[in-house]
Amino acid sequence: MAAHHGNTPAAWTGVIIILVGFVVGGIGMVIDNWPMFWVGLALLPAGAIVGKIMQKMGLGAEPVAD
Repeated sequence: MAAHHGNTPAAWTGVIIILVGFVVGGIGMVIDNWPMFWVGLALLPAGAIVGKIMQKMGLGAEPVAD
């Protein structure tokens, strides 16, 4: 049994989108730009959704059968 530890295209894409969301939201807070903050916040669930969709398309790790 090979452990992927999230090393799949679906996982990487989801994490990168979420990371961009955190950075955009953080910059928006620092420069006091609330629309930018909310855009960053909206990217967080978008990253999770994109990662899940990519996983269902076959780009994620195969489920481990016990």
